Amino acid sequence: MTWMDTAAELRKARVPAVLVTLATVRGHAPREAGAKMIATADALFGTIGGGNLEMTAITRAREMLTEGRSAPEMLDLRLNDKAPAKYGRQCCGGEVTVLLEPLPVPASAAIFGIGNIGLELTRILARHDIDLVVSDSRPEQLEALDALETPVARISREFAVVGEEVLTGLPAGSHVVIMTHDHAEDLHLCAAALSRGDLGSVGLIGSNAKWQRFRKNLTAEGFAPELVDTIRCPIGLPDLPGKAPATIAVSVAADLLGRMG
Repeated sequence: MTWMDTAAELRKARVPAVLVTLATVRGHAPREAGAKMIATADALFGTIGGGNLEMTAITRAREMLTEGRSAPEMLDLRLNDKAPAKYGRQCCGGEVTVLLEPLPVPASAAIFGIGNIGLELTRILARHDIDLVVSDSRPEQLEALDALETPVARISREFAVVGEEVLTGLPAGSHVVIMTHDHAEDLHLCAAALSRGDLGSVGLIGSNAKWQRFRKNLTAEGFAPELVDTIRCPIGLPDLPGKAPATIAVSVAADLLGRMG
C-alpha cells in the first residue's frame, strides 16, 4: 500500500494523521529525499530511516496532533555525533530537513431532507472538502443528486424511512441540518440529535412559530430547556433576505461553513 492509499484509508476512517517527508538531504542520511511516512496518535506507516531522526519527527508529529495544528512545519536535523540527540545518536554525517504536514479529519455535515432547499444546500456544500451525508425518506429526491457536478466532498446518500437511524450513526462532531418535508419527521430527528449529546451543531429549518411548538414538545419529552435551546431555529444568516430556495441555501451554507471552521 502506498502512502497515498494509507492517507485515503485514514481519511475514510476519520483518523487524523501527519504526513512526514524527508524534504531535503545534504550529505549522508538513512533515506533519500522524498521518503515518507505517516504517523497517527497510535500507529506508524512507512519509515524515513529510523533512529533519532525518525523518533524526533514522530514525537513532533504526535505533538501536532495533540495540539490540533493544521499548518505544516519544518524540522532541521544534523546526523552526527555532536548534534543533540534525545533518542540515540546517528553518525551518518549529513543534514536533513523534515516536512510535517497535518492530514486532519475533514468536517462532517448531514442534511436531512433533500427538497428544493436541501438540494441547493447540497450543491453548495458538495464543493467543499468535507464528509457530507444526505438523507431522505423519499428515494426520488435522492435521485436528483445525479445532476450535481462532480463533488469535492465525499457524499454518502442515505435512503431511510426512519432518519433517526442515520443520525445516530453520524461521526461525533457532525453538523446536522434538519429540513424534511414532514414536521413530525423533523421533530423525531431533533429528539434523536439531542439524545446524541456529541454533535457539532444542530439546525432546524422553520419559523419562530414552528420552533416554539417544537421547543414545547421536546421539553415535554424530558429534554432540559437549555439543551433544547442548543438547536438553532430559524437557521441561516438573519440579515440575508429572500425566500428563494437558492437564497436560503446560501444563507444556511454560509452559517454552517462558519461553524465548521
